[in-house]
Amino acid sequence: MIAFLVIPLIFFVLLQIFVLPKMEMKQLSYSVFYEMLINNPSTGEIESAELVETTVRGKLKDGSYFQVNTPVNDLELIPLLRRNVKSFNVNPPQVFWRNLIYSVLPVLLLIGFFWFFVYRGVQQGGGKIFSFGKSRAKLSGDRERVTFKDVAGVDEAKEELQEIIEFLKDPGKFQKLGGKIPKGVLLLGPPGTGKTLLAKAVAGEADVPFYSISGSDFVEMFVGVGAARVRDLFEQGKHAPKTSGRGAIIFIDEIDAVGRQRFAGIGGGHDEREQTLNALLVEMDGFDSHAGIILIGATNRPDVLDPALLRPGRFDRQIVVDRPDMKGREAILKIHTRNVKLAKDADLLKLARSTPGFSGADLANLVNEAALLSARYNKNDVAQAELESSIERVMAGPERKSRVISKDEKEIVSVHESGHAILTLLLMGSTDQLHKVSIIPRGHAALGYTLHLPLEDRYLVREKELMDKITVLLGGRVAEELVFKQITTGAHNDLEVATGFAQRMVCEYGMSKRLGHLTFGKQDREVFLGRDLMREKDYSESTAIVIDEEVRRIVDECYQRAKKVLQENLDKLKKLSDRLLEKEVLDSEEVKQIIGLNHVSKVEQANSPGPANQ
Repeated sequence: MIAFLVIPLIFFVLLQIFVLPKMEMKQLSYSVFYEMLINNPSTGEIESAELVETTVRGKLKDGSYFQVNTPVNDLELIPLLRRNVKSFNVNPPQVFWRNLIYSVLPVLLLIGFFWFFVYRGVQQGGGKIFSFGKSRAKLSGDRERVTFKDVAGVDEAKEELQEIIEFLKDPGKFQKLGGKIPKGVLLLGPPGTGKTLLAKAVAGEADVPFYSISGSDFVEMFVGVGAARVRDLFEQGKHAPKTSGRGAIIFIDEIDAVGRQRFAGIGGGHDEREQTLNALLVEMDGFDSHAGIILIGATNRPDVLDPALLRPGRFDRQIVVDRPDMKGREAILKIHTRNVKLAKDADLLKLARSTPGFSGADLANLVNEAALLSARYNKNDVAQAELESSIERVMAGPERKSRVISKDEKEIVSVHESGHAILTLLLMGSTDQLHKVSIIPRGHAALGYTLHLPLEDRYLVREKELMDKITVLLGGRVAEELVFKQITTGAHNDLEVATGFAQRMVCEYGMSKRLGHLTFGKQDREVFLGRDLMREKDYSESTAIVIDEEVRRIVDECYQRAKKVLQENLDKLKKLSDRLLEKEVLDSEEVKQIIGLNHVSKVEQANSPGPANQ
């Protein structure tokens, strides 16, 4: 801080000495000065003068200062100055001050810049450039306190964590019985299910310090920084009970960033990350659970974690934080709508039924999108219409009404979506409900969409239901073929999803009589270094041929089934397509009314292809 005061002061003094006086001097030409000098005995206009090398400076009678540059070889000038000016001196050049300015001032400026950028400007989290080894863990304050009242939809996980809270509040209750609380708790679950929020709630309920850090904050560009930060993190946690009189919770989010299986690299790569993981394993063995320190980790990729990290004594307890069911979604929606002004027609239970598979983060985004839509329409509250529109916005993307589509393409999209809608009503009425059909483009690729939602949360799917799903997916392509006698690329995504269903039926679910109750290949496993560098086929080439034949057979049977149903209801298909082309968006009741559902040819059980092994 002293340097910032000294440097401007020196600069100001030098400015006063050398710059400002020169700025006040009159610059005279040599001819004018020479004439003044000749007449000075009679006029007395020049009071004093001094000669420094080839420059004459002096003071005039009116009190002003002057300066003049003289010729180098003027030998008569000095005698003339001595005779005609009473106060005249010849001074040596100010070499010292000039050298001082040229040598010292740049050094001082460099020191000032170095001080500013290194010690003041470069800060990393809580430390500066020389504090890379310090942990970046953030200590949550009272303003950020979260309790179980702010968490919903994960009742089982809350029950599992209740023991942790009781131990932090009253450790003697467990210690007198010889019990030890788990040192570490690993929260597993898909993204957005509330793992971080749950860890904060545990700290809030127990009223203990909460240190949070991301797994990616350990490893930096310098070797050894990750291990040093791990040690510093646990050192902070050990001091917390001494300073606060209570325990502490250390939370590592996305722990798979630092805890992946070791020896994963090729040719010795990722050594720094492995060194950090080794330090983490050592520290987890070193701290005492009786001190009241609980380590909580969160990840959505438990399959890539190192086995040493998951053994008893480190992460003793693994808690699954899954997507909420219907009751959980309703409770989550109530929490997220606390500060949202809802209209009287807002039905959160209906909204929860319409959002199966949504995580807590998805529901929070849904409520926020509904509030933004209401504000866009200048409404005073959030109605059910905005809430339902936000479902489509989250699932399919925002509407793109500005996208210009030709009349022919719009007719094709209308027929395509009408085929999906009719088959959804006829084949999937017992499991899914048609919600809306639209030909307004959404997102980056969809020119239209047919939205159908499950009637309830389901965890098992029958073989016939999978066949129905594939048939509905192929309905758009079939409708194009029946009406226009040609097909387009609009069914690209439908074919991709339908093929995926058929492959899983054959390779994962054992729904093929030719292949039996076996599974083939690893269809949904992602490739990670250290786990599956290359995916091996666990079946022969002849079996691969049979798999391809079975997948093709399932898709072909469903295609022919969709074609038969839509041929029997071709007039209804055209009627629905024309109305959809006119209105662009139709809900379920409008579709049923247009096609006259009670008079539509129903698909009898005999028309169904039945099990996939026929």
